[in-house]
Amino acid sequence: MSTTPQPRPPELQAVHVDALLQDTTPWLSCDECFERMDAYAEAAVRDPGNRDEAMATHLRGCAACDEEAQSLIQLLRGGGA
Repeated sequence: MSTTPQPRPPELQAVHVDALLQDTTPWLSCDECFERMDAYAEAAVRDPGNRDEAMATHLRGCAACDEEAQSLIQLLRGGGA
């Protein structure tokens, strides 16, 4: 009788560990980030040196919000989606 090999769980990559251990202060929830997204993207297009530390921190640690922000910035720059 043969057994079906079980799939191996994915290995935890250093990049994932770093993301989990990242200092997230000042802290924003995804809801708070989403509420500020339009103003953040407009400011980023208007002045690339503009810095919203809370948003930048959240976006470094949240791939979903970061993808949304980058898409919006690209759209505002005329890059389309």
